[in-house]
Amino acid sequence: MRMVAVSSLVQAALDLQTFCLSKHWNFCFIGGIANARWGQPRYTEDADVSLLTGFGEEEAFVDALLNRFQPRRPDAGDFAIRSRVLLLRHENGIGLDIGLAGFPYEEATVNRATLSASKDDFAGLRICSAEDFIVYKAFAGRDHDWSDIEGVLQRQTKLNLAIVRQELPWLLDTKDDNGISLARLEALFKRYNHV
Repeated sequence: MRMVAVSSLVQAALDLQTFCLSKHWNFCFIGGIANARWGQPRYTEDADVSLLTGFGEEEAFVDALLNRFQPRRPDAGDFAIRSRVLLLRHENGIGLDIGLAGFPYEEATVNRATLSASKDDFAGLRICSAEDFIVYKAFAGRDHDWSDIEGVLQRQTKLNLAIVRQELPWLLDTKDDNGISLARLEALFKRYNHV
């Protein structure tokens, strides 16, 4: 990652975190920031957050965020209510993708998140666990998601695979995966000596 991009990303993430904390909201960073903590960092242009809103009260969260950050589309509020993703932009130009979380797995992910105590640029950010990062990536299932999973398996020596094995199957059932992703993941666990 280029230093300018990292410092801009970190500033945007810290500002978003400060705002969420000031509102006493439950949240965690996922996506590229989590990848930088747990796996092999790669360039990312935005900060992805899972914000625990539940169901029925999303509009209050969306309105508060739109009052603080710039929307990335003219119908950002309506789009967020429909899609459960609020697309914002920090004043420094970094994109902020806010997932409006409400399902039990999303709540568990936010509850398992911890502050990064690493000595890298992302220290102090509330980031999802490595296990939850793997679940999100396996569910997304794109080529770069599988590469990100391999980066985590290479770097992390102690993973609680019971979390992955418990949470991922029901998520995959929502998209008729037919066990393909689980089998691929188990093969990666063996390849990188995570059993």
